[in-house]
Amino acid sequence: MRTRPLHDRLYDVAALTARVGVGIVFLAHGWQKIQVGIIATSRSFAQMDVPAPTAAAIYATFTELLGGLALIAGLGLPIAGALLFADMAGALVFVHAGNGLFLVDQGTGTARGGFELVLALGAASLLFAAGGGGRISLDHRLFSRRRAAPGPVDAPQPPPPEPEPAPPPQDEPQPPETRGKRPPAKGRSKKQPDAPDAEPAPGGEPAARPRPASEIIEGTGPDDVFVAGRRKPRDDPGA
Repeated sequence: MRTRPLHDRLYDVAALTARVGVGIVFLAHGWQKIQVGIIATSRSFAQMDVPAPTAAAIYATFTELLGGLALIAGLGLPIAGALLFADMAGALVFVHAGNGLFLVDQGTGTARGGFELVLALGAASLLFAAGGGGRISLDHRLFSRRRAAPGPVDAPQPPPPEPEPAPPPQDEPQPPETRGKRPPAKGRSKKQPDAPDAEPAPGGEPAARPRPASEIIEGTGPDDVFVAGRRKPRDDPGA
């Protein structure tokens, strides 16, 4: 648990003390009007030329009584402070403004009914209405629990994937140069070496092409015939 700074704790204690002090003053004035009675209070307001004296007496009595209790407890401070400020502003304008600042004349000791008290009480009420009641209050207890109440917790969303870095550009392999070369034809068998040509015979006439070895069979003549796959000499008709 984190410890709050010292000046924050001192402010909370000072705010509590101020609330209790101002609340007691308001509570006492409201209770005084209750004891006197609403009718007597309204007559007193009428003598001081307060407009709508009966409504003003009812408003002042219950606002000071209940507002003082609210300040002491620290409950509903924005509303209570605003209502008490309006009460003191009306008292300042309609009752005490023409009597000077001081309540009592220091020279003679007679009551003058100045506006110093209603001015101080109104300023304090405005401060409490603006949220200066401190943490030692029922308002802080109630609203801090509401803020700390766990609400529906959304499932944590995964962070968006980071874009993958683009790979560095690579040079595409260039095909080997084939200028002046023709690719070999598919399906074509290898070229067999040609038989060597016969050298020309002396005298300019071309020599006869040599016979293949398969055609040369010993002991045969040009007039022989094949019989059962063998050469057979033809019979001489003159024999």
